[in-house]
Amino acid sequence: MKLLTKTTLYFLIAMVPLLVVAGIYLFMQFSKELDHRMDEELVAEEVQWIRYLQNESDNGTTFILRTPELLIYPVNAPVATYPTIQDIYDTKANNKIPFRQLSHIVPVNGVPYQIIIRKSQEQKSALEVNITRIMFFVFIGLFATTILFNWFISTRLWKPFRNSLEKIRNAELQKMEAIRFEKTAIEEFNELNASLNSMTTKIHNDYVNMKEFTENAAHEMQTPLAVVQSKMELLLQDSNLTDNQVQSIMDASMALSRLSKLNQSLLLLAKIENNQYETNETNNLTDITKKYLKLFDELIKDKQIITKTNFEKDFILNLHPFLADSLISNLLGNAVKYNYSGGKIIISVHNNRYQISNTSNLPPIDSQQLFKRFNKSKNSADTSNGLGLAIVKRICDTHNLSITYSVENGLHQFNIQKK
Repeated sequence: MKLLTKTTLYFLIAMVPLLVVAGIYLFMQFSKELDHRMDEELVAEEVQWIRYLQNESDNGTTFILRTPELLIYPVNAPVATYPTIQDIYDTKANNKIPFRQLSHIVPVNGVPYQIIIRKSQEQKSALEVNITRIMFFVFIGLFATTILFNWFISTRLWKPFRNSLEKIRNAELQKMEAIRFEKTAIEEFNELNASLNSMTTKIHNDYVNMKEFTENAAHEMQTPLAVVQSKMELLLQDSNLTDNQVQSIMDASMALSRLSKLNQSLLLLAKIENNQYETNETNNLTDITKKYLKLFDELIKDKQIITKTNFEKDFILNLHPFLADSLISNLLGNAVKYNYSGGKIIISVHNNRYQISNTSNLPPIDSQQLFKRFNKSKNSADTSNGLGLAIVKRICDTHNLSITYSVENGLHQFNIQKK
């Protein structure tokens, strides 16, 4: 969940109960104020009627008044100090009509009178309904406006963070030096950007140092290895060597050859991981596969391997030519190397999938060890350095490709697909 969404959710969780409580409180206060005003009107009207009775009853006249909202008549009951005001309901035509009623026994020229005054509450109920509706729409508008305002302000405040995040997402190792995170009006983002500037500078320096190391190693290490290899070959031409000496020199030459290949593979992995092979052109894996089938033709014939190809469509990739060659040569080389005499190699190429399958007497590769470095077959005759599949996996990972391995019907299958 995004931070802005989460903060808005927390804001809603806090605001909704507050608005509900505030609405209920306002409604109760409004209703209470209306009742207070009506009570004042009832008391004022009672005072007027008492004055009227006192003025008109001086001559000994007794009054009895009966109307739907007024009732005055003499009673034989004790006088009350204060009037009683309450809500009542008058049922007429199956409708309950609310009234506010004042009831009071007062002395008028020595005669106790019962005074009952009623006032309809229908207007109050209608007014409460209208006020409630207005309050509801006002609160909804206020609520929506607050959310929009909060979203707008949060979006503006988080814009520097978004800009920094976009720069990080689009960062390329080779161009890391050019990335700079600007100062903002927010102190916390300034601290973040300062740390990012320091980090990108360190990453770029490490990249430059690693690149220089790999370039120097590729040149400096291969040269003495080539010299030693040539010296070994010259020694083998010496006719004075014994058979044991020749065998020792051949073993040393083979070990040196493996060391040279290991050095080249490790340097290749380092260059791939450091993105030193820029992807500036497209390559067709179908064409590259056809090229390596011709190169491996002699090995395939020696093992009497049957090759079947299904080049349905071209598999086009934005991939450096050297990496494209390494990808296919390692996969096809493994298919030939670990196959048996009279076995099969099946290659299927589609627009989004590349599959190479081969028969083998070896058991399925453990998924935990499949693409690990220096993972070699348990076959004692295997003289590889165990980096072939690791190189294939690294090329796929750095070029938005997925590679999977499975064994079906005795065929070891490697599938490469575009993500």
